[in-house]
Amino acid sequence: MCGRFTLSANPETIAEEFNIKNFPDFKPTYNVAPTQNVLAVLNEEKTLQRQFKKLRWGLIPSWAKDFSIGARLINARSETVAEKPAFRSAYKRRRCLVVADGFFEWKKQKDKKQPFYFLLQNQRLFAFAGLWEKWTSPQGEEVHSCTILTTTANRLLQPIHHRMPLLLKQQDYELWLDPQVQSPVLLQDLLSPYPSEDMKSYEVSSFVNNPKHNSHQCVEAVA
Repeated sequence: MCGRFTLSANPETIAEEFNIKNFPDFKPTYNVAPTQNVLAVLNEEKTLQRQFKKLRWGLIPSWAKDFSIGARLINARSETVAEKPAFRSAYKRRRCLVVADGFFEWKKQKDKKQPFYFLLQNQRLFAFAGLWEKWTSPQGEEVHSCTILTTTANRLLQPIHHRMPLLLKQQDYELWLDPQVQSPVLLQDLLSPYPSEDMKSYEVSSFVNNPKHNSHQCVEAVA
């Protein structure tokens, strides 16, 4: 699964990495948690040009009675996303890139859960495969939300957890974002675990366990 991640890069670096002229309105964070706003990239509906957008983490289907369901839909399993009622419409037409530079996972031990931090070997930005939705409350308020896809763990993640977030390769961004690509068959090859050899990880302290903590201490390696 994916329940916590980081985006500590500056806006200029993010804009350059995702080939968008405008800088994103987003402050660096070391502990992004569910129900918070995340930075996403999606195609503008009319021009199909990439744009940054803040989305509430936890997808709220358009048919939901209230937004509380979003807290339970922070992740979507890639194996069933095309069939699940909460996700299938967004999977066809409203895919996005959730911008990150690392994520956390916890390993169960005898008396605690030990957090680990995962990032790319080259420490560059990357994108989770995401889906987004627009929900309108009974009072007329619009909420844009998202979920992050997960897949089976690669060799690096397997000793820690059996699932991992679905990281996309840069060359696959265009295909994932294209709303005209609606066949699950055309997207199937993108749903594989990210190569282990291109990632690294290390233990961090339990400081990150508290979602209120948001500093570089969250990603500092423990001795």
